[in-house]
Amino acid sequence: MVGDMAVMTPGPASRTTPLPLPRASARSPLAGPRTWRTAVLVAAAAGCTIAFAVAYLLFVHTAGGQLAEDGVVHSAQAIDRSIVDWAQPLRDVDLVVVLGAAGLVVALLALVRGRFALGVTTLVLFLSPLAAAQLLKLYVLERPPGTDGSGVPGHNSFPSGHVAAATAVVFALAVVLPARFRTWVLALGAPGVAWVAAATVALGWHRLSDTLGGGLLVAAVVCAGAAVVSARRPDGRRIPPVATTIALAGPAAVVLGGYAILSSATSGAARFGAALVLAALGTTAVLLLAAGPLRRVNFDPSGARTRIAGRPGTRRCSGT
Repeated sequence: MVGDMAVMTPGPASRTTPLPLPRASARSPLAGPRTWRTAVLVAAAAGCTIAFAVAYLLFVHTAGGQLAEDGVVHSAQAIDRSIVDWAQPLRDVDLVVVLGAAGLVVALLALVRGRFALGVTTLVLFLSPLAAAQLLKLYVLERPPGTDGSGVPGHNSFPSGHVAAATAVVFALAVVLPARFRTWVLALGAPGVAWVAAATVALGWHRLSDTLGGGLLVAAVVCAGAAVVSARRPDGRRIPPVATTIALAGPAAVVLGGYAILSSATSGAARFGAALVLAALGTTAVLLLAAGPLRRVNFDPSGARTRIAGRPGTRRCSGT
């Protein structure tokens, strides 16, 4: 009996080892499929591309678009320069120097963070839309003769290289810096892009459609690059209908809204003021529409094979 009691009494060796608690980030077997982020990025790239084409066709190749924008150019040429003193600093900006400095900053940030591959990716996304903007403006797209024969500059200025450059700089910084800063970089950079867009209109360098086209072109290239990077990593299966619809239709809605407002103005002064405001608001809207799909994408091709930077339950990538 004593022996039996000794056997039945639990000793130190028979203590039950507690099982490890499940990680808080583990997904329940009953949970629905994860969001298919690549689909949203593809929709964003397609939406910006469609809006780019809509802006070109609607503003440049219709009589109503030409009339509205030529009126703005007339006002910019005739207005007292003191009224647009706020735009004059843009005349002193050497775009080549600015872009060179921005590329150097991007490279240095990547080297400081030890992310050489991320730096290369960022520079590709930075330079590609700038080259595309110049090729499209100089060799592919054409502006038909004006409808009123008033001497308004008829050379093609779509898309705006200045706005494309400003937008590309903001996107490059958003990509090369840690992902947790991306939304902040895009939000803080939006006023700078808005000022460049409005200033080019105020100085008579560009039309409203040019500014929208410059921003949309850069956003389309960056979102397409993000979709390629995202598709190479584990992804979900559920297409979010609201986010996908906004990404696809939002950019075109910005263009159509701008056209409706500008074409409804009844005087030259009203059109000029509307074009300035719409250029600023339109380019800001493009940046903010792209901010959602790009918010947590890991752009570093050398990082671990995780899709989203810093997501709970995934190993943090070296490119975040």
